[in-house]
Amino acid sequence: MSRATAEDVSAGRSDASTIGAGKAFAWLLVITGAAGLLASWVITLDKFKLLEDPNFTPGCSLNPIVSCGSVMKSEQASAFGFPNPMLGLVTYAVVVAIGVGLLAGARYRRWYWLGLNAGMLFGVGFCTWLMIQSLYVINALCLWCCLAWVATIVMFWYTTSHNVRHGVIRAPRGVRTFFDEFTWVLPVLHIGIVGMLILTRWWDFWTS
Repeated sequence: MSRATAEDVSAGRSDASTIGAGKAFAWLLVITGAAGLLASWVITLDKFKLLEDPNFTPGCSLNPIVSCGSVMKSEQASAFGFPNPMLGLVTYAVVVAIGVGLLAGARYRRWYWLGLNAGMLFGVGFCTWLMIQSLYVINALCLWCCLAWVATIVMFWYTTSHNVRHGVIRAPRGVRTFFDEFTWVLPVLHIGIVGMLILTRWWDFWTS
């Protein structure tokens, strides 16, 4: 078992009623949450500029494919009736706060960990929907959105791993062993699939 995993397990078992986490996992939440927060902040600022000036071109609009402006102007960019990144400003900030709390020694009850996992599952599902819309409906990519997708995928899989290993999510021993040793495989595979879809969607453009 790796040092980070051993630390994480030790932190989680010292009190039966609450569950903590090791520093490695806590830092992962802080870093991925901060990455998502940064992406949401930049997109929000550019969205406001677009509302003020419809002719404004965001800095990440590099070509017809990598065109943040096209994504921001789409209906999908306001799926809940307000700009999507405003939701990210709240949710990613919560993830950062949880990570900082864990670094300070905070411990949470099982329902809290399940709620965090459920929220991240929603986040991954929403990012997947946005990805499909971006690739096959809007026909454009936003680089800041891609950063948020990657951050959400990584935090989801590692939070799921933490919860499986500590018994928050009941799972067979083989599944727990897999998460103990090979958690990294899942986000790498997930991100790899997304990257492959992006590559093949505009293959002619990338290779021209």
